[in-house]
Amino acid sequence: MITAVRILGLDPGLRHTGWAVIDCSGSKITYVASGVADSTDSLSLAERLLELHQKIRTVITQYSPDEAAIEQVFVNKNPETTLKLVQARGVVLMTPASCGIPVAEYGANQIKKAVVGVGHAEKAQVDMMVHTLLPAAGKMKPDAADAAAAAICHSFLRVTKERLKLLSELAKK
Repeated sequence: MITAVRILGLDPGLRHTGWAVIDCSGSKITYVASGVADSTDSLSLAERLLELHQKIRTVITQYSPDEAAIEQVFVNKNPETTLKLVQARGVVLMTPASCGIPVAEYGANQIKKAVVGVGHAEKAQVDMMVHTLLPAAGKMKPDAADAAAAAICHSFLRVTKERLKLLSELAKK
């Protein structure tokens, strides 16, 4: 039996962490909310990371997701920027996990393939498909749209896993 779940998608970033919440029942997905958790540039790194944690925690408290999907980090040309991004990603991974929410991670190409059908799709194609699949979302900031794409990817893959599990159980009978 396919279960209904609420999924929190997260697109990590130190300056802007996108988030989106969708409901998933079978192959039907419904937009709930989205936004961007911004950190304050003038704060120390530790304070910015805490700020991200608190903002994500607020989203979790407000929307009570069952599962989380997070886009994996790509390596940047600037090592200092990459290190800061990785630290922000650690906060983004840890926050839902600290609330007892299972966390799944997906690479950018995997998300693009699930949402668009092509692993090397352009950002505009992903954005267009997110808005096609979630018409109630309206205009979203790019980081929120990326988070929605991660949530959509997770919803599609979890449905496939549940169907395969069901088929396996039926085959055993």
